[in-house]
Amino acid sequence: MPTSRSYRDSCGMARALDVVGERWALLVVRELLFVPRRFSELRHALPNASSNLLADRLRELEHHEVIRRRKLASTAGTQVYELTEWGRKLEPIVRALSEWGIDAPSPPEPTSLSATSVLIFLQIGVRPDPAAPPIVCRLDLDGSVWTVRVESGEVQVQSGEPAMADISLRTDPKTLGSLLADPASLDAALAGGTVTLVGDRLALHQLLYGVADPHRS
Repeated sequence: MPTSRSYRDSCGMARALDVVGERWALLVVRELLFVPRRFSELRHALPNASSNLLADRLRELEHHEVIRRRKLASTAGTQVYELTEWGRKLEPIVRALSEWGIDAPSPPEPTSLSATSVLIFLQIGVRPDPAAPPIVCRLDLDGSVWTVRVESGEVQVQSGEPAMADISLRTDPKTLGSLLADPASLDAALAGGTVTLVGDRLALHQLLYGVADPHRS
């Protein structure tokens, strides 16, 4: 059942934790940063949360007006969860926690890594050269397609197909996370088939290394 526990503390931080401090709540918010999600998609992204627990967190977040449900016009009866305007204000907090947590100890295996998680890592972990030419990457990640733009020193991520792309990359979240952590593993990933690349390999190096020249450090 949804929890009604409270710190009974008037501090803004305590009041915020009354709303999003329960286990899995902020991870639900994380998964809704880029696109609305069906319940089944959230279950796939958060495999270690039971269906009942996830349903409880969703009801709590909806009750607190952090998220809302919406019916898709294109599919009769299908509902998705999305962030409200107030919920969207958690985005810089979630991103800051993600960046801060990179230096925390890794959990024991087996672990999961969602597409949203690695896309956030891509945005906060890559530091592109502002002088490098812009690139557009079509990223097929865990069966969903994303548009990744690198331009003027920033990485932008958007759901859906790009109109045009310099490179097309197909992989899974864990492999992409490993490539971002160790770009030198690209050759092995390509040879092993965990990464499929179409297009300019130098553009992929630019994305992974965050610089125009793949031999720069």
